[in-house]
Amino acid sequence: MTLTRPWPPYFFGVYHWRERLRRIARSVLVLVASVVAFRRGGRVVRAAAAVLGIGAFVRGADTTRRLCSPPPWTLDRPKYDALGTVLALDDADRVLDVGCGSGRSLVGLAPHLPDGCRVVGLDVFDDRIILGNGPQLARRNGARAGLDVAPVAGDAARLPVADGAFDAVTACRVTHDLPAAKRDAAFAELRRVCADDGTVGLLELPITPDGVDDHETYWRRCLEDAGLAVRRVVTVDRPAREGSYVAIAATPKA
Repeated sequence: MTLTRPWPPYFFGVYHWRERLRRIARSVLVLVASVVAFRRGGRVVRAAAAVLGIGAFVRGADTTRRLCSPPPWTLDRPKYDALGTVLALDDADRVLDVGCGSGRSLVGLAPHLPDGCRVVGLDVFDDRIILGNGPQLARRNGARAGLDVAPVAGDAARLPVADGAFDAVTACRVTHDLPAAKRDAAFAELRRVCADDGTVGLLELPITPDGVDDHETYWRRCLEDAGLAVRRVVTVDRPAREGSYVAIAATPKA
């Protein structure tokens, strides 16, 4: 499904907004203090103030740039298209997206979902990390992509849904954020709530525990250890960054 919307059609929230705003505020304070010292001090004080002021300006500018990285309205569609392609969701009636957040993954997968598909977006909806992260924003962004999203608050390690309830279960860029103690339980839950003839889709970054270099092999093993058989794997380059995304489709083992 493809819809045309006025720009920008989506707002996915601002990542790490509290930490970054604090850094910007500190930089502004140092810059203001440096300007005052430069105007009132002698030669040595003015030189020191200039160095501090320049440093504060550079740090503040860099943090401001990071505040909108990724831009709250952008999608970076190729990685979601990769996952949608390996999953082949044309016949899916019931889909669960674990860790949907503000709906970026839901919007990314929308073109690959059939009309009338029932979509559930699950997340802890913690807006301390992402400004605006909540069920209302997930529902709104999903609607703008043509999806009727039912947001559910829950923990990836204890999904509040029945066994085998979904034809497809996806987890996009979320499992790497889980504490190690919860990661195995989360993968087991992905398997539990997936129908026996369904599919689990994983989209992940090259972020793995210390000492693990091959992220594709690591994420495959996580799925296999949970009772899933890996069927298809695609990697997607990350522009201007090291490493690549990996999109994996897996089915429950008999």
